[in-house]
Amino acid sequence: MRAEVGDKLVVHGRVVGQHDHVAEIVEVLGENGEPPFRVRFEDGHESVMSPGPDSVVRHPADGSPAGS
Repeated sequence: MRAEVGDKLVVHGRVVGQHDHVAEIVEVLGENGEPPFRVRFEDGHESVMSPGPDSVVRHPADGSPAGS
């Protein structure tokens, strides 16, 4: 999973009825765009994450998944 600052990290809900969580990547802490990422959620909360298989990086320009 590779990302750039400004990309969106979408963490899919893991149970029926749980909504996806969307966060903006504000810092890439790994090498060559790899995790961990510092992210800011829509409510303003920031966290450092190493996303799992239930997550997708989306490029803001076209909404498609970024390189994996």
